[in-house]
Amino acid sequence: MSRRILEGIKVLDLTNVLSGPFTTLHLALLGADVLKVENPKDGDLARKLGILPELNKKLMGTSFLAQNCNKRSITLNTKAPEGKELFRRLVKDADVVVENFRPGVMDRLGLGYKALSELNPKLVYCAISGFGQTGPDAFKPAYDQIIQGLSGEMAVNGDERLNPLRTGFPVCDTVGGLNAAFAVMAALYHRERTGEGQFIDVALLDSIMPLMGWVAANLLIGGQQPALMGNDNFTAAPSGTFRTRDGHINIAANKQEQWEAVCDVLGVPELKTDPRFQERDTRKRNRKELTPLLEARLATQPTALWVEALNAKDVPSGEILDLEAALRQPQIQHRGALKKVSVEGLGEIEVFGLTAQFEKTPGTVEAPPPRLGEHNREVFGALGLGTAELADLKARGVI
Repeated sequence: MSRRILEGIKVLDLTNVLSGPFTTLHLALLGADVLKVENPKDGDLARKLGILPELNKKLMGTSFLAQNCNKRSITLNTKAPEGKELFRRLVKDADVVVENFRPGVMDRLGLGYKALSELNPKLVYCAISGFGQTGPDAFKPAYDQIIQGLSGEMAVNGDERLNPLRTGFPVCDTVGGLNAAFAVMAALYHRERTGEGQFIDVALLDSIMPLMGWVAANLLIGGQQPALMGNDNFTAAPSGTFRTRDGHINIAANKQEQWEAVCDVLGVPELKTDPRFQERDTRKRNRKELTPLLEARLATQPTALWVEALNAKDVPSGEILDLEAALRQPQIQHRGALKKVSVEGLGEIEVFGLTAQFEKTPGTVEAPPPRLGEHNREVFGALGLGTAELADLKARGVI
């Protein structure tokens, strides 16, 4: 097999729940040796988060299983003096430390970037938090939904009937995790050229706001407040969600020729010369009059027929799938987005692999999410700790 991009890179992962574990999952899929450093009592909180209580009791909750393939788990009480010393020993030959505690927690433990960089000047240290390490809100607690609200993301969703509206998955946590993984990769590239490690400060609030792209640009540059348009796309018409005979269809006729093709496919060529809809800007202004006319035709046939006919005329369109159908659609199966991995005691599960497909250095799912402390003997043994010493440290709650 080809050498993977991060092969030989050692990551100490002190993160919990989602944003941090999502960061280190991507590093692990790219070949990094990610050591998940967990508290000895019950580990990452995600081990107890999930829809299946029996897995939560085993500290292998579905939330944990989804984010932790390819990692090794060790337990370590970093509040205990012996735990701090063991962590420092691990840092000496580590390449990356990732944590998502509140600002100042690691410094109070004596394990912040300044202290660790003195042990290892080449260390890349990434701190992920809700608001960043500095500023008036830096020390406030934050979960994904709090950031969704404070970022303006909830305010631009929905319509006049349902607003504000939360995105149906933890978008701020996952985007923050991707941002942190990108930053770590960039810092490793800088280190490759200069030999310098550095501190990275990633805030979930900072991470999500640029994703609003032209919605924010229209306000910042054009002075236009966001319009609550639900499933309609404000940039064009017809562009949004429409009713069919058996459900709904997404149509994005963003170009003039695509609009004309919609009229031809639906059998309403007269709309092309209707003064209310003839030009792009007038169509946008009159979308409330246009939509019922289109839906009257769409209601005569099932969604699948319209999707095929519109796509054949180069009009982007698609069904609106539920999650089960989305996960099982042929394109996702062809791309291999989902991977199967066997977990001892649980059987075979499906998880997402690396969705970026590298021609020469592919990322793969090679190992299941680890049991809590599964690799203690392996990792601490490499530091010279014997069986008796490990048993003593475990009995005293150090590991």
